Amino acid sequence: MAYRANQQLREDIWDYRYPTAPAPLPDEEEKVVSFARQPAKGPGTTALSLMQQATEMFEGIENQARETEARAQSLCKSATERLRLAEKQRDTSERSRRELINDFNARLEEMAKAMQRAEKRIVSAEDHAIAAEFRAQAAEAQLHQANRELAAIEDMIRKRLV
Repeated sequence: MAYRANQQLREDIWDYRYPTAPAPLPDEEEKVVSFARQPAKGPGTTALSLMQQATEMFEGIENQARETEARAQSLCKSATERLRLAEKQRDTSERSRRELINDFNARLEEMAKAMQRAEKRIVSAEDHAIAAEFRAQAAEAQLHQANRELAAIEDMIRKRLV
């Protein structure tokens, strides 16, 4: 829209400076319908009219620029607010992530310590089982020895009694 007004202003200035055809005679004006603008009464009036058109056009451009700037500022404020909100959400999620990782690491550490304790108990239980097995084997060997000695004593007693 501003381009058209600007273009029209240029054309009006061009037409004023460089007229293409002489003004029609009064008799010809009645016979021909003119769609062109009516010429101003004098060069001062035309210049004033052109200045007024230029002023209106520049005011329109300024108003449009103000509206555009206001929209741009509004969009910037909105984008800034959304960015702040996104940053807060990011910070919150980052904190939550760190807390989860720390909690997970603490639990892993507890599990590792529990596994070490369990392994130590297992090793200790295995050692006790092996020691008990050795003691059982030794006791069994002693039992076999005692049974042999008892059998020998019984044999002796039978031989003497017979």
